[in-house]
Amino acid sequence: MLTKILVTILVIAGAMFYIRQSKVSPAKERTQDMGRGIIIRFALYAIVSLSLLASAGYWYWDWQDGNKVVSVTIVSPMSDDSVVYQVRKKNIANNEITTVDGIRVRLSNQERIIVANSVQE
Repeated sequence: MLTKILVTILVIAGAMFYIRQSKVSPAKERTQDMGRGIIIRFALYAIVSLSLLASAGYWYWDWQDGNKVVSVTIVSPMSDDSVVYQVRKKNIANNEITTVDGIRVRLSNQERIIVANSVQE
């Protein structure tokens, strides 16, 4: 979340900087000013490109991590039973889990869940 906010602020600041540059007529522009303008434009494009690449990388990492299948063991304190389910990480909520097969399991306040390492599919 913080990354998204920082990227947004960076893009807005870059756009404001680019827009606020004074527009000088091409006939009066010196060679150094042209070179400086090209460097600034290149730097802005590079920053925007890196920001988009970083955002896409973070999104892919989050998607990949959320789709990992883990073993979830539900232990009931009332009885000594324990049940093991295969669940995707993104489908684990506070009071409910949804298994890989689509079964929704609601949990009580007394039940305890244990999340194990990822399972090889």
